[in-house]
Amino acid sequence: MRKEDCFYLGKIAKKFSFKGEVLAYLDTDEPELYENLESVFVECNKHLVPFFIESSSLHKNDFLRVRFEDVNNEEEADAIIGNDLYLPIKMLPKLSGNKFYFHEVIGFEVEDKRLGYVGEIQSINDTTAQPLFEVLKDDIEILIPMIDHFLVKIDRENKKVLMDLPEGLIEMYL
Repeated sequence: MRKEDCFYLGKIAKKFSFKGEVLAYLDTDEPELYENLESVFVECNKHLVPFFIESSSLHKNDFLRVRFEDVNNEEEADAIIGNDLYLPIKMLPKLSGNKFYFHEVIGFEVEDKRLGYVGEIQSINDTTAQPLFEVLKDDIEILIPMIDHFLVKIDRENKKVLMDLPEGLIEMYL
């Protein structure tokens, strides 16, 4: 499995028991969706390795207590602490309406109600307090805040994000 075909689920945070159980931090708003997984991919030395799950249960909201097959003691658990967890993209729940996954809108055109075509989404910067669409128009990078109030419609069929942007936001880049 290639990393490009997967989404980041979380990270193995710490040991839970001397029998090899670990606590995995789940980077999701709905951890309960991942409580009964059969397997996950664990990133080991930049490769995704399938790990089969013997048992798992939610632990303190954002954590999943996991017992992997073939991880039977503290030393074996230590070897995977800090490793990232991934699942195939096809396992993401489908979103509808104006909800979207960041990876899903890369390559979509941004269209403003007032200005028309703005550019193409190259990536999403979520390292700031407010996530930003990084949009390319000709050779100019335009940063657009991902604010629900600005978002009119996600048109998956035509690969467009329709927005109602405040006057001056786009113009300051051009």
